Amino acid sequence: MTYSICVHEADGSERAGRHRFGVAVTTRYPSVGSLCPHVGDHAAVATQSVTDASLGRRGVDYVADGLAVDDALEALLNADDDAELRQVHGVDRDGDFAFTGTECPDWSGHERGTHPSRDARYTVAGNSITGADVLAAVAAAYEAADWDDPLSKRLVDALGAGAAAGGDRRTDLPVGSAAVRVTSTESRSRPYDDLRVDAAESPIADLRETYRLAKRGYEAAIEKYA
Repeated sequence: MTYSICVHEADGSERAGRHRFGVAVTTRYPSVGSLCPHVGDHAAVATQSVTDASLGRRGVDYVADGLAVDDALEALLNADDDAELRQVHGVDRDGDFAFTGTECPDWSGHERGTHPSRDARYTVAGNSITGADVLAAVAAAYEAADWDDPLSKRLVDALGAGAAAGGDRRTDLPVGSAAVRVTSTESRSRPYDDLRVDAAESPIADLRETYRLAKRGYEAAIEKYA
């Protein structure tokens, strides 16, 4: 019932490098941000379809404890009797993982890729969407985005590209939701890096407006109190 993108970006050497992780997700169902996106300093994971939030939460924790993201998520799915109902994907600092169970609702699938000119990798996955074009549009929008923009903005824009390509096929459902979460080792956290629209008729547009206002409010406060 969802499509999402997970991203890892790195700048600088491994010793002094800066890392960003992010997830953006949308669905035609309320409160997707409470269950699907999971982000830490070492991994980003999205869990969807018949969602088990513990897969994302434990996956991020396992990577922080030293497991690779593919080993962590494979182990969790191998222990899950309902694995074929799940869709789970994510990235860590060195690799990626994507799984779409055979019982996920049509159309369902995933993509994995690397940014053509940056030290970055991503995974994209969706189910109950109109087709593969949705995932291709999300990936293309992420790759083509202006790197000078914050990752949270680029991820929200990637969701918008997926919607323009068809998005969620359940147009009869009137209420949806969207969320973006980003962590970074390069700077203090910013309020526009963790945003949710839990119930809206146009969740991506509302998330984009929420991002705009949060960034504007943050910058105004910094200017006033610097």
